[in-house]
Amino acid sequence: QVKLVESGGGLVQAGGSLRLSCAASGRTFSTYHMGWFRQAPGKEREFVSVISRSDGSTKYAESVKGRFTISRDAAKNTVYLQMNSLKPEDTAVYYCASRASPLLPLRIGVNEYDYWGQGTQVTVSS
Repeated sequence: QVKLVESGGGLVQAGGSLRLSCAASGRTFSTYHMGWFRQAPGKEREFVSVISRSDGSTKYAESVKGRFTISRDAAKNTVYLQMNSLKPEDTAVYYCASRASPLLPLRIGVNEYDYWGQGTQVTVSS
């Protein structure tokens, strides 16, 4: 089993920044791909970004490209999401997820991830 714990959410004004963290514990050797998803009220959970442990490759949703940056600290088993130029439409619960398969390409589907964190709320005020 893998346990994922997110932190770093909060309330920020539009144009501001936040950095989310996701710490993995347990069978961390199986966390080949680490991703971030988000879910706004009344909407489906959607892909935000993902990073591969094997080659560090990344993928972003078009809505966050150029504003968000995903990174990973292998020694700490932690993945980060730096969010800049935040917009009110970024308001959502942000979830960390891990995929046990190392196969590329990087995946963006909710059903393609094996473990999930409890989520952290990000609220962007206008």
